[in-house]
Amino acid sequence: MVIDLQGTTVLDEFVSIPVIAVFVPFAASYKTFWLGLGTIASDLLLALLVTSLLRDRLGYRSWRVIHWLAYACWPIGLAHGMGIGTDRATTWVFALTVACAAAVAAAASWRLLTAVRVGAR
Repeated sequence: MVIDLQGTTVLDEFVSIPVIAVFVPFAASYKTFWLGLGTIASDLLLALLVTSLLRDRLGYRSWRVIHWLAYACWPIGLAHGMGIGTDRATTWVFALTVACAAAVAAAASWRLLTAVRVGAR
């Protein structure tokens, strides 16, 4: 999970990552772009969590607009993992990543086709 990776990165002794880099994208000097993508993904996930907890206080339209961010969260997190992950070159991690990406692409395609069919009726 993106939040776990970001949190453990701060605690890792291999490289010094400031705590602010967990919340502010591109604030770290170590692999700035890839770490920044992880920060963006975790920030999006945090926004989804907070707005879900506050759903009764938000209007449905506002809540739904924010929850469309979930569609951006996963691919950004995936790119972060493939860009910065130390295990990304191992066969099983690469195969698992490709399988997950294929499953998500298939599910998104099915969802889109279903929406088009319902809209055509």
